[in-house]
Amino acid sequence: MPTTPPTGPLCTRDSLAVELRDLGLRPGETLLVHSSLSALGWVCGGAGTVVQALLDVLGPDGTLVVPTHSGDNSDPGGWCNPPVPESWWAEIRASMPGYDPRTTPTYGVGRIPETLRTWPGALRSAHPQTSFAALGARASAIVDGHALDCRLGERSPLARLEEAAARILLLGAGFDSCTAFHLAEYRIPAPRADNSFAVMTPRGRRWHTVRDTSITEERFADLGADFARERPVIRGRVGAADVRLFALPDAVAYAETWLAEHRPRPVR
Repeated sequence: MPTTPPTGPLCTRDSLAVELRDLGLRPGETLLVHSSLSALGWVCGGAGTVVQALLDVLGPDGTLVVPTHSGDNSDPGGWCNPPVPESWWAEIRASMPGYDPRTTPTYGVGRIPETLRTWPGALRSAHPQTSFAALGARASAIVDGHALDCRLGERSPLARLEEAAARILLLGAGFDSCTAFHLAEYRIPAPRADNSFAVMTPRGRRWHTVRDTSITEERFADLGADFARERPVIRGRVGAADVRLFALPDAVAYAETWLAEHRPRPVR
């Protein structure tokens, strides 16, 4: 049976590193990457090649950070893609494996973050749903202290990335994937809601509920489009992927003003 030929271009560790340097990535910087492996083309060696190329460019003094979210560790009552029968909810809450930063797989963030999560020396933050993994000189400072009641706010790696003047690379991903915009949500009036997940404690696994800021990606694409028109954003291509590179603190500051104006939400 005939097969469909692979979609190019052919991407290698060396070719990706050259294109990333040409884009403006610098040795020694701290970089948060949102990515789509399939957008790049045919990558020789897959996700591991992309990670290695990024590490080649950042060098031994740089730090590579990715979202390693596991949003499936959540209350089944809120699941909608797909939902599960209500008769299952209690058993799911009782049986959901507790989050373990060493072994809990990522969910819905792609193959590149899952590859970095398991990379030798990588560190991962403690939140059961919105963890980040980091590798490099500043990894510990970025991921330490991720509070259970602060998914993406002041006590999360996003705030540490802001302090480190990190940049964001959207590698074949859109602004709707830009988690840094969520940090701005914590700085404007926003409702709070219960958030539940399974955690591991010194006494074993338990189901845990906290109060946290309600977050949503609603209108992030519109926010990103306006940000890219009005603020410094480097655009280019790596492989077949459209890419954008910009300063995380600038994105957060812009989003704080934009969201307050365009997406007001009452405090509950």
